[in-house]
Amino acid sequence: MADLNLSASPSPGGKNPKASAPKGAASKETPKLRMSPAGDHSPVSRTAGAIIGVVSVVALALAIFLSNPTAPTTQGTGAGTGTTASSVTPTGHTTRVSVGVEGMAFTPNHIEVPVGDRLIIDFTNSGDQRHDLVFETGVTSGSLATGETKELDLGVISGDVEGWCSLPGHREMGMTLHVQATGVSSGTSSSGASSSAGASASGGHAGHDHGQDAAAGPATPTELTDYAATITPRDPVLPPATSETERHYTFTVTEQTVNVTSSLTRQTWTFNGDAPGPILRGHIGDTFHITLVNNGTMSHSLDFHAGLVSPDQVMRSIEPGQTLEYTFVAKNAGIWLYHCSTAPMSMHIANGMFGAVIIDPTDLGTVDREYVMVASELYLGADGQSADASLLSALAPNAMAFNGVPFQYKAHPIQIKTNERVRVWVMDAGPNLATTFHVVGTQFDTVWREGAYVIRGGGSGGGWGQVLTLGAAEGGFVEFTPLEAGHYSFVNHALSLAEKGQVGVFEVSD
Repeated sequence: MADLNLSASPSPGGKNPKASAPKGAASKETPKLRMSPAGDHSPVSRTAGAIIGVVSVVALALAIFLSNPTAPTTQGTGAGTGTTASSVTPTGHTTRVSVGVEGMAFTPNHIEVPVGDRLIIDFTNSGDQRHDLVFETGVTSGSLATGETKELDLGVISGDVEGWCSLPGHREMGMTLHVQATGVSSGTSSSGASSSAGASASGGHAGHDHGQDAAAGPATPTELTDYAATITPRDPVLPPATSETERHYTFTVTEQTVNVTSSLTRQTWTFNGDAPGPILRGHIGDTFHITLVNNGTMSHSLDFHAGLVSPDQVMRSIEPGQTLEYTFVAKNAGIWLYHCSTAPMSMHIANGMFGAVIIDPTDLGTVDREYVMVASELYLGADGQSADASLLSALAPNAMAFNGVPFQYKAHPIQIKTNERVRVWVMDAGPNLATTFHVVGTQFDTVWREGAYVIRGGGSGGGWGQVLTLGAAEGGFVEFTPLEAGHYSFVNHALSLAEKGQVGVFEVSD
């Protein structure tokens, strides 16, 4: 469920792969060497026979290799590393499991097999693109098109075995399969199945056989998406600015542990318990009065980019239990970042201390629907911990989000109608990377970035826009009108970042 999948269409049959599968090519018998007609009458003849036998085997193996050096194997025929099949007693029983694909994950992705059982996997590519399934033992399905099936014989299981999709980037997106040998004695290592020792486990994609540690962080895109589907998404609707000119807010700092997936948590530092914090909106000339209350366990502060004030007092850090009054007049239009300014600022922002203030331009037009998207980066570390400092300093997030939760608007598409005019405000909260906001299947006739229109109502000479490009702390908005019903994905078009969570869907109906 966590592949980018710009069409936003569900994978066919992903949850229920067919149990039956056509058999692969029949196994060939091992060639047998013929005895010399003269018999074994002397040491010389015995030596000559041995030499002839070795030469024959080598020649046969070479001929097979040269005829198809990359041919995949679907059956285990030798001994792998670690505990081999010969070190366990075969039970005579066969465990047969059907494995399919849903999004960018195998279903199931964990199989338990009693030690000594023979394991046969009926692998059906029920996803929406080409995949393969390879195992560290050398058994591989080869690359399969959507709907194709391959029987994989892993032989007698003697220990845990790891499998994955070897197509470039698929393993890193979470396409892994773990075979757990139950009843195995302590000390048994992986590669615990009979296998073809000379077969390539890359499935014909040499150079992309990354180690298990190459998986993208402690939570895969599939796990992030599955969790997003279980929660109520943050409402992306942006209400219009109210009429008052004196605006009062209380920002309470809290520190808490929240779920990232069903099995992974992280520590967050927030304003009013959520990341991003409150989205404020007003007009040029409005006065904003913010009371900061630090209910955390460390120093925190505030920096409103929407205000023109000396930083010395209002942006100072306050200790736990203290409060601070922050007042500014909104003198200029824009979508402005606010964040904790306590050092290291990158860590405070990465842990959730950011939000936006929207001050309407005086010439803002009317639209049918209006949304706000705050783009941010997650640097997930160990369970229950705050942002990983080493990843943060390396500018290497392992998850991305719009409005705080990766993939939430893919799991919960935003509903709009055909021919409605839509405005989306976008803020890049960072703390480090750029955002190029794009809506698949449409174009922008209006693009407003950092206080000015780049395009309005279509550019001169009939030009329209395709992305809103923002650096960290920049903001703007786009306007578009979907003409046909369908699923319009919106993404950070730095696509490696979209694939980590900055993707959602506008579901358009007539």
